[in-house]
Amino acid sequence: QVQLVESGGGLVQAGGSLRLSCAASGRTFSSYGMGWFRQAPGKEREFVAAISRSGGTTYYADSVKGRFTISRDNAKNTVYLQMNSLKPEDTAVYYCAAATYYRDLLTGGGNGMDYWGKGTLVTVSS
Repeated sequence: QVQLVESGGGLVQAGGSLRLSCAASGRTFSSYGMGWFRQAPGKEREFVAAISRSGGTTYYADSVKGRFTISRDNAKNTVYLQMNSLKPEDTAVYYCAAATYYRDLLTGGGNGMDYWGKGTLVTVSS
């Protein structure tokens, strides 16, 4: 069993930055690919970024490419999402997820994840 707890959300002006963290319990964190997803009010959940078990492979949604960076520290059981040049359309609840298979993070809109966090709210004001 893995528990995921996100933190770092908040209110920021457009153009600003935030760093989200997702802390995982358990000793098997490095066994999972990790991803960030988001859901804006009235919209479906969407993929944001993914990182492989070792951290050597990453993938981003086109909407955040060049602005967001996903990373992980397996010694600290934590995955991060550095968000720069934030836009009002980035406003959403951000969730981290763990998947046994990295490829599952990239398909299905988050279906098939092994574990989810409860989310952290990011609000970007214009």
